[in-house]
Amino acid sequence: MEPRRIVIVAFDRVQALDITGPSEVFSLADRARDDDTYAIDLVQATDGVGAVATSSGLTLATRPPDTGPIDTLIVPGGQGARAAAQDERLISWIRAAAKRSRRVASVCTGAFLLARAGLLDGRRATTHWAACRALERNHPAVEVDPDPIFVRDGNVYTSAGVTAGIDLALALVEEDLGPQAALAVARSLVLFVRRPGGQAQFSAGLRTQVASHRRIRELQQWIQGHLGDELTVPLLAARAYMSERNFSRVFAKEVGETPAAYVESLRVERARLLLETTEHQLDRIAAQTGFGTVETLRRAFAKRLHVSPSDYRARFNHNVIPIDRRAAS
Repeated sequence: MEPRRIVIVAFDRVQALDITGPSEVFSLADRARDDDTYAIDLVQATDGVGAVATSSGLTLATRPPDTGPIDTLIVPGGQGARAAAQDERLISWIRAAAKRSRRVASVCTGAFLLARAGLLDGRRATTHWAACRALERNHPAVEVDPDPIFVRDGNVYTSAGVTAGIDLALALVEEDLGPQAALAVARSLVLFVRRPGGQAQFSAGLRTQVASHRRIRELQQWIQGHLGDELTVPLLAARAYMSERNFSRVFAKEVGETPAAYVESLRVERARLLLETTEHQLDRIAAQTGFGTVETLRRAFAKRLHVSPSDYRARFNHNVIPIDRRAAS
């Protein structure tokens, strides 16, 4: 049986881990099975054979592209992704290569290259949390979901930032070879087969702007430790030593959203963590996170995550079980 050909696209100032992370997953899958399931090619689509300089300073050897069939086409991201997305020759090559690929994937801001090639139009996709708004703004035909670690829409896969490419590659191995093969690779890499939750679990606070205004910045830090308290605009304004009107204006300008929306996003994040890692009843979680009632918690989840707290727990709570316990079950 011919190896499944994995073609990874290289360009100047690409993120090294976007390439090496998935490559290690596929390579370890081969070693775990002691066969040649995968063949990995790192290609420079526009400059041919040679080498590419990554954003970290590492230099990676590349091969010239060809016109043969591809099992999986992977487009990484990195500091050079913005310039790469404007390279018409590269975008044309990706568009053509996708037609002879069984599936197409991007890691991190590689989604911008897929979007420029028209491969994400009408599809749900994700990218690094810090770039989701730009992807949505620059490519309105793409349904951008800022939360998942990775998204599959048909035969097109997109992942969140950097290390999420490893999560995606594990999912591809599981799809190809089954859960035990993916588990073996995950154990070798000392990783979860499926990371608990989505990227919003650690980025809800980060997706908003870090305020340059000292009082607002200090208030952001204080809110994180008092999510179970009553956090009204009058209370927050008083803590920032501002009038309510001025506080609301300055906060929105500095943070990028209203105080109420910011507090709710952090409360949902905290509630998600409790749902993933504890067996607390919903009323206890609602109280601990400042929602007060289970119904208020449910409404916030429905608005922001389009899922109920109970359904969210059913999906993700089992993922925090250690790998050794999974293997024994």
